[in-house]
Amino acid sequence: MILMLTMSTIIILISFIVMILASILSKKSFHDREKNSPFECGFDPKCSARMPFSLHFFLIAIIFLIFDVEIALILPIIVIMKFSNLVVWMTTSMFFLFILLLGLFHEWNQGALEWTTN
Repeated sequence: MILMLTMSTIIILISFIVMILASILSKKSFHDREKNSPFECGFDPKCSARMPFSLHFFLIAIIFLIFDVEIALILPIIVIMKFSNLVVWMTTSMFFLFILLLGLFHEWNQGALEWTTN
């Protein structure tokens, strides 16, 4: 027990030290106007490099990725069916699918799945 606590403390301490060092070393101290401007073959840019981004599109993409990962988690359930107790398998599968459907219903209820042109 003490060995596990010691190892956990050492791992957390090393993680914090690496994060602090990365934060200190990654800071830019010199800001150059030319380096911070967008590059367009040596000419001044014709338009702004910062185009408006649709936040709704980003949210739809995040929801897609979440449900895509969940589908990857559902696929092994079919293989596990052969090797496990049918009642336990059915209970676990239905619980997982219920959580997925609950999340989908929540997103639908919040209006996150409706594409608007505003």
